[in-house]
Formats: sequence, structure tokens, C-alpha cells
Amino acid sequence: MDERKKQGWEKIRWAQDHMPVLALLEARHEPEKPLLGKRVAMAIHLEAKTARLALALKNLGAEVAVTSSNPLSAKDDVASALAEEMTVHARGEATEEQYREFLLKVLSIRPHLVLDDGGDLAHLLHTEAWALGEEALGVCEETTTGVIRLRQWENEGRLRFPAVAVNDARMKSLFDNRYGTGQSVWDAIMRATNLLVAGKTVLVVGYGWCGRGIAQRARGLGAEVVVAEVDPVKAAEALLEGFRVAPVREAIKEADLVITATGCRDAVTYEDIRQAKEGCLLANAGHFDVEIDVRGLYAQARVRRVREHVEECLLPNGKRVYLLAKGRLVNLVAGDGHPAEIMDLSFSLQLLSLLWLAKEGKTLPPRVYPVPPEIDEYVARAFLESRGVRIDCLTQAQREYLGLA
Repeated sequence: MDERKKQGWEKIRWAQDHMPVLALLEARHEPEKPLLGKRVAMAIHLEAKTARLALALKNLGAEVAVTSSNPLSAKDDVASALAEEMTVHARGEATEEQYREFLLKVLSIRPHLVLDDGGDLAHLLHTEAWALGEEALGVCEETTTGVIRLRQWENEGRLRFPAVAVNDARMKSLFDNRYGTGQSVWDAIMRATNLLVAGKTVLVVGYGWCGRGIAQRARGLGAEVVVAEVDPVKAAEALLEGFRVAPVREAIKEADLVITATGCRDAVTYEDIRQAKEGCLLANAGHFDVEIDVRGLYAQARVRRVREHVEECLLPNGKRVYLLAKGRLVNLVAGDGHPAEIMDLSFSLQLLSLLWLAKEGKTLPPRVYPVPPEIDEYVARAFLESRGVRIDCLTQAQREYLGLA
């Protein structure tokens, strides 16, 4: 075995040892092989935890084809190891053209089930790759961005198969988006820059669950945190959490580091960047590289690489700003993504949601569905059990009082 594959398997086995809920589900369902005869197409950041999920799906009987959901987030050693077990089309530092080609190759298996992260596979199945989705029973979506796209198609009457909004499950949004993003974003930024966080001013753009996690961890690291938000309710929440709240154009003038987490384009425009403090670091924790105006910045600035995943951008006004990970997901490009224990929960939801679609997909109208509550609760109880935690149960009298009997 070559060294790269060996390193990939080491990472996968380490993740496996720290994902007990997924292991429990795999052991429970493997004897019946519920996915036997089913083809599963996956586009999700290809690293060790993802590989563990793909292997679990294979062990439940599925034919699996995998690519990454971002041109820069595939880990080559993990991809090389996983390719010994299934079809893999991915490599780190892929071009936009190669990335699109990988997506189409994964869809060429004509999937019954789709596991998406950002909605790119679903988008292709609704456009140029329409014919490849004729046997699709449904899609499970991992991200806020992808769920937004699916709901837009549903509202327009264009959604062609059922979709499960895994992102919105309580055991996903409350944990993956907040604690996973909160930790992995700072891990990646500190690795990429090797700079101190304490004492700096951090501007967090967007105060959804991801923004909350990033802001909380920044405060824990000793930073002063400013939040920019367009939703007045979320802005009020940030204020009552003790953060300053201000518009991007105003706050960027004093920010040492700006992190976007909105799921929307142009959260930080080139005109905003022109107002930035000298030496400001720019990072994106949203799904696509459109939250920071990377194209406008590249068009106007003189750019040179100064560290792996760090580019110095000299603006026409003489200021320097530093772009991390080319404006793509900083925690995947410059780091290893969310902790294994967090992805254990998200991927357990994915696995059970795929099993639900495999069973029910043919009978479901093409709509966006929540994760069935019994799946959410099962994953929560399995997680607590894996940590040796017991909780109380309602008595019959309490259930009757609450109208649950």
C-alpha cells in the first residue's frame, strides 16, 4: 500500500473509532441489507468522516459513487483509500471544470438516492442531467444553502422528487452548525495563519446557527466580537448575547478578521473590502465562494500567495487584506472539517433519512420534508447512550397532562 492510501485509511479508522452512533446504526441494519440493489450518489466534502458514512452505506448493500461538494475540499489521501472500496471521482485543488465533471460522473450511475451538500447534484438532476435522475427516489440535503435551493424549486413547482431537509433536523442544526462550525472554523483559521486570536476584533457576518457558533468560540478565544445581520430578530439576539451589532461597511473598518456565514451572495462586497482595516483577514464559512466578493477582489487587487491557504491582496488604495482558502469553506479547505463526534450525529441522520427515502420515496409527492421526528429522537437517545448518559421519562400522568397520551 502506498503512503498516501495508508494515511487515508489511518484517518478513516480514527474517525470510525470516534463515531459510535453511526457504528450502532450500521450494526443494527447490516444483517437485513436495506439498501441492497440501490445506487447512492454522494456529493459531500470528501474527508475521513464522509468516507466512514460512505462505507456504512456500502455495508448496508448500496452501490456508492462519491465526489466532493466543493472543488477544494477533497482530501486526496482519503479519496485514494476510499477508491479501493467504491467509485470515487474527486481530487484536491480541482478546477471548476473538473469539479463539474466529477459531479456528472457520480450521477452517471443513475442513482436511486442522492446525498447532497449544497444542492449541486440536485441542480444537475433538474437541468442538464435530467435523464440521469429518472429512477431517483429522493435526495437528502446536508446544508442550509442546499435546502434553500430545494425549497425554491418546490415553490416554483419544479421539484421532481422528494427531498429531506437533513440540515433542519434538531440534532443537525443545533449541533453540527453551531458546535461543529464553531470549532472547525477556528481550527482552520489558526492553522492557516498561525496568528493570535485573543485581543483581536472579529466581525461575524450572519448570526444563524453557524454564525452563533463562530461568535461564541471567538469570544472564548479572547476576541472582541461584532455581528452583522440583516434579520432584526437575529440581530437583537446577538445584542442580548453580549455582542456588538453593526453594519458590515462600518464594522469592517476596525475588524482584524471577517468571517462570513450567511448562505447568501455578496455578504462582503468589494466596496466593503476597500474600507477594511490594514491587514484584515477575510474568511468564508458559508457553503459557496460568493459570500465574499472574491472575483471583484481578484480583479482589482495585486494578489500573491504568502502561506498555504493565505493570499495577500494589495488594494489600489495601498491597503493589504488577506484572503483565506480563496474564499471557499475555510474549515474544509484549510482544516479537517467538523469534529468526528459532531459528524457522527449528522451522518447518522443522513443514513436513517436515506433508509426512509428508500422505503417511502416512491409514495411521496415531490416536496421538501423534515427529518421524521422519530429519527431525530432516536439519534439523540443513541448519542446520550454512547456517552453513558441517562435521562428521565414522562410518567403517564405527565403525558396526559401535556395531551400526549
